[in-house]
Amino acid sequence: MCDYSLHNVKSRPAKVTDKLTTHAFNTGTRGFAAPEDVATAVCVLPGTELAFAKEVRYWQNGWLGWKVNTINHRTAIFRQINKDDPRTHHDALEFPDGQAVLLTDLCEGQEATVLQLPQSALPHPRREPGKHRARRLICTANTV
Repeated sequence: MCDYSLHNVKSRPAKVTDKLTTHAFNTGTRGFAAPEDVATAVCVLPGTELAFAKEVRYWQNGWLGWKVNTINHRTAIFRQINKDDPRTHHDALEFPDGQAVLLTDLCEGQEATVLQLPQSALPHPRREPGKHRARRLICTANTV
């Protein structure tokens, strides 16, 4: 998915093996873009698995202002959170330790690869005609 603040940005769906970069769009949010076309947001479906080239860095607001934190994981699953509040960001990454970080909080320029799409996004193979015919059962009643 692409967060609400990216609705006016040209976009395309993510594909397996896509190389993506975190990018600050001029909408007040960050998202994913392909390095060869940073003007196009790459929308990721919930459940998509991603692998980052390095440990993930993100901005966090603390007592003394904003600081950069690092997550010691390189894989994450794309999730949507806070869906009951339409005025906030929903796109997030869930890491193996259960921590979730909003996509818009990631530092710009981090590289990720799409490892796997969720099962619901995969195309279903076409069945060849005649290959999967149902068997016809004939029931007969015993009469006395």
